[in-house]
Amino acid sequence: MTNYDIIEKLYNEKNLSDEELMQLIQTSEYDKKLFEKADSRRREIYGDEVYLRGLIEFTNYCKNNCYYCGIRRGNSNAVRYRMTKEEILSTCRKGFELGFRTFVLQGGEDPFFTDEKICQIVSEIRSKFPECAITLSIGEKSRDSYRAYFEAGANRYLLRHETASEAHYKKLHPHEMELENRKRCLFDLKEIGYQVGAGFMVGSPFQKAEDIFSDLRFLKKLEPDMIGIGPFISHRDTPFEKYENGSLELTLRLIAILRLLFPYANLPATTALGTIHPQGRELGLKAGANVVMPNLTPVEERKKYLLYDNKICLGEDSAQCRGCVERRAESVGYRVVTSVGNAKRPIEI
Repeated sequence: MTNYDIIEKLYNEKNLSDEELMQLIQTSEYDKKLFEKADSRRREIYGDEVYLRGLIEFTNYCKNNCYYCGIRRGNSNAVRYRMTKEEILSTCRKGFELGFRTFVLQGGEDPFFTDEKICQIVSEIRSKFPECAITLSIGEKSRDSYRAYFEAGANRYLLRHETASEAHYKKLHPHEMELENRKRCLFDLKEIGYQVGAGFMVGSPFQKAEDIFSDLRFLKKLEPDMIGIGPFISHRDTPFEKYENGSLELTLRLIAILRLLFPYANLPATTALGTIHPQGRELGLKAGANVVMPNLTPVEERKKYLLYDNKICLGEDSAQCRGCVERRAESVGYRVVTSVGNAKRPIEI
């Protein structure tokens, strides 16, 4: 089968054989058609709406030492910070005034933020902004911890699995970290009742097409509500500083494939896409993405939360970030909306 035929099959049947999926991952033939089909499916379900997520990067301390990450424990050049509960709540208040109805609290795995502290923060956000979604992205925790956050008021959790291949995972992480535990976390979160987000890096060191295939098949088992992918971008203070960045072309192709494999999932056009190409986020939307995540983090702290080099939007305040993504979405035919933006579900018959 040609890629043209494979794309038609994926659009109509939402599934492919292993051989067909590998062929689509590896070849750029008919990418334009793939993007058109993905955008058609996205418009069928989400129309021209783009959901906003307000990102609050509240700590850049991390106990982990992942080889690709700029806030890894071993980076002695990182300037560390933690936002207080009051600062986080103030940031939420500003975001709410700008129309945000989802707050994403993202940070390294920082032992300072105990379960009790996280629950206090979540509970106060829930009390002050009851109509908003609260997303946590704070890494691997116990099932009991996840349940405590959920009961405090968190209803979404983002945890990128990074790679579903055991061999590849070991090349990206130190020996004390285990892929099996990360997968356990994702299924625990889903069973507890969270809207779950997973995802992976595109073009990370040592990644092969077979690894990407494993990612897509793992996601099929998980069936997450959100899938975040973005290109690997190196950081000068990590062991991977000299590795080539991931490609725009492959990232866009995978966004489109994900839209057709997971029609109802929320797919973000990430900051990393905008970092590797001036119109990266716009191209992501045209390839099937329907979410953007402007940064609400105070500017003085935002400059310290550097997972990779050359990150964009470090000097803009929250209002500027909000206005920027709105204009960018409108420039390619989409419309930013101020709703909670839950992932839609197929109509049961």
